[in-house]
Amino acid sequence: MNLTEPVILDGGLSNALEARGVDLSSDLWTARLLLDDPDQIAAVHRDYYLAGADVVTTASYQASVPTLMAAGLTEREAERALTSSVTLATQVRDEIAAETTRVRPPLVAASVGPYGAALADGSEYRGRYGVSAATLRDFHAPRLELLAAAAPDLLAVETIPDADEAEVLVPLLDDLGLPTWFSYSVAGTATRAGQPLSEAYAVLADSTSIIAAGINCSAPNDVMDAVRLATQATARPSVAYPNLGETWDSATHTWSGDAAFDTDLAADWVAAGARLVGGCCRVGTDQITRLAKRLAPASAPGSTPPQ
Repeated sequence: MNLTEPVILDGGLSNALEARGVDLSSDLWTARLLLDDPDQIAAVHRDYYLAGADVVTTASYQASVPTLMAAGLTEREAERALTSSVTLATQVRDEIAAETTRVRPPLVAASVGPYGAALADGSEYRGRYGVSAATLRDFHAPRLELLAAAAPDLLAVETIPDADEAEVLVPLLDDLGLPTWFSYSVAGTATRAGQPLSEAYAVLADSTSIIAAGINCSAPNDVMDAVRLATQATARPSVAYPNLGETWDSATHTWSGDAAFDTDLAADWVAAGARLVGGCCRVGTDQITRLAKRLAPASAPGSTPPQ
């Protein structure tokens, strides 16, 4: 992947599905649609490509073989459901590539969420799970192998709250050898678990597979420091795809406050070293279109005719 120029990522999958009237109240969250209504996921992938995204991210963030088996699938069915997240996205990628002329080929990133996401109890935003490194390794290794075997273009290891989890993930990623971006969820200049970001990014510095390091699922105003610290610690480009900027109330399950996601901010992130830029929770196709027009105008919607 050429990271000399900004590459546009997609926005949030959950908000795009909810805008289509999809109920995401199950513990499987967006992964439930892999079982019940995969066409909805495919439609969202397509919408993001057409909005200007160069990369879409699979619906595997909260999916794992154990969580899918807990939903009633056999082990083999669970494995097929997990890999179908990649197959679904790559089918849309290939359709978009055939239908449109693009400056950059469309790509698929297989989403790898943290251990806490599979617990569906909010611990993905806290880290410090209270489990051993061996438990984390046993959870992540099979999932990584299944996703890699489905042949995505790269992996998106995202919303990692804890540098201890990163220490387990890095050797697993390097064993696979698939290009990977790695992003922490942060609060200020620390991981959600409280480790200084300079130390957290240093965990990634010697990886042979990580092509970009940075931040996602965090406040837009926290991005700049994270981008600077990531590029300093890893000597690599950064990845930045924050939330829209509102605050989530876990008690009422509602968002409040004002949106802070802004293309001017994003241009500053690029100037500081970010090369993979998009959005996470509550960021939709409108924001991705504006982002593409500002950061990658040659590949923005309407700039290249269909074949």
